[in-house]
Amino acid sequence: MKLIKLSKSIFVLVLCTFIFALPSAYAAKKPNVVFMLADNMGYGDLGVYGGGDTRGFQTPRIDKLAKEGLRFSQFLVEPGCTPTRAALLTGRYSIRAGLSLVIVPGTPNTLAKKEVTLGELFKSKGYSTAYFGKWHVGTEKQSLPHNQGFDQWYGIPNTTDETFYVPNSKTAKAPLPDGFKQPPILKAVSGGNAKFVKEYNYETRRTIDFEIADHSVAYIKKKAAQKKPFFLFTSWTRPHEPNKPSKMFKGKSRIGNYGDGMMELDYNTGRVLDAIDKAGIRDNTIVVWVSDNGPTRTTSWPDSGFAGPYRGELGSSLEGSIRTAGMVRWPGKIKPQVSNEMISVMDFFPTFAKIIGASVPSNRPIDGVDQSDFLLGKQAKSNREHLLTFSGDRLQAVRWRQFRVYFIDQGASGTAAKFQYGLGGSYKLLDYPQIFNIEHDPREEHNVGAQNAWVMPHVMKFVGQYKASLKAHPNPPAPNLSDY
Repeated sequence: MKLIKLSKSIFVLVLCTFIFALPSAYAAKKPNVVFMLADNMGYGDLGVYGGGDTRGFQTPRIDKLAKEGLRFSQFLVEPGCTPTRAALLTGRYSIRAGLSLVIVPGTPNTLAKKEVTLGELFKSKGYSTAYFGKWHVGTEKQSLPHNQGFDQWYGIPNTTDETFYVPNSKTAKAPLPDGFKQPPILKAVSGGNAKFVKEYNYETRRTIDFEIADHSVAYIKKKAAQKKPFFLFTSWTRPHEPNKPSKMFKGKSRIGNYGDGMMELDYNTGRVLDAIDKAGIRDNTIVVWVSDNGPTRTTSWPDSGFAGPYRGELGSSLEGSIRTAGMVRWPGKIKPQVSNEMISVMDFFPTFAKIIGASVPSNRPIDGVDQSDFLLGKQAKSNREHLLTFSGDRLQAVRWRQFRVYFIDQGASGTAAKFQYGLGGSYKLLDYPQIFNIEHDPREEHNVGAQNAWVMPHVMKFVGQYKASLKAHPNPPAPNLSDY
């Protein structure tokens, strides 16, 4: 009898120990997330998107990653570096944060302290977080990565364009605005101040992505050894102009600087992927690789990418500007395949929240939608069928299913070989919207508005929903650099 009682006591003790150990065991199984973001890369640049060797260079590591996971053929972003980063970090249209134009010196727009970022989302569930690379959503203290949910940061606060500023201002014999006398590379830890590391110029531009990879590799090794879940955001500067090639990749491609930069981007991506494998955490690590927007156009800048079959580039709201490369790998969880379902860069915020068990803010509109069931194969269709596209203070276009509806006519400025598109293009408010069927007409050459006016009630429903959300949650003043 005593033996039976003793056995029961031992059983209860073991059972209690197991039950109380469950939370920590579950926490140990939370997936790591490595998010890699390319800069100004065209839809048609990578080999798996029809580019690669046909463009004069190879991208074997990124192509392999795409084949190991779910590759999107309809991954949609916003029309520029700042807008896409703001949308990605917050899960909201960039205009809701006042960041719907690319930040340039002298503008007041910056990422507000009240915004909830991906860094803060992961921190809320006990993750270690790090951001290495280009930031470009504000340089005020409150706006920088180490004050927006990231434990540590190394990189550039703005854009690679800044490497032009010093030499060009000297040529023009004009002073730079305050704070831009020496574009910096910075480092910081949460709770501290950003510290100057060195000047960001033509020479350090050649090596910055190697440094971003160095920090990413070291971070993965350290956190894997600590057996603590982590969120790593690796924000590359390639292939954004100027693509001053590193010594290692100078002349490696057949098309000059752009191709050299793409091959370097592929190489450094491979270094991060190898670090994941060497750390033994491949099966428990979600890897996301995307681009922030379409390329700059060859006619306006020779050091540029290719938008594939689509029309548009950085700065416009055309398909080639907002349709970019995107892929997700999670071995054993996400089936390797290619999908044409519509995915937005904003969707990562609520999707990650669902996967790690975090709460999505309920006190503000969240425009991203949870895609976890779609990614994990629990449903065949994406949860998204529309997307609004803003630029500055204007709603320029709406995507609904295979239709793109434009309220602004977007053309070229200049004539013949001097055509300027995107940031240098011509924009005119239309009396009647233009409607294009992207699947039938990828180049958007045939306005089918007359035959498809029935599309407008569907589109206006989503516009109306957005406008209704502004009553309780008005946007901050949107940037506009040409209307004073």
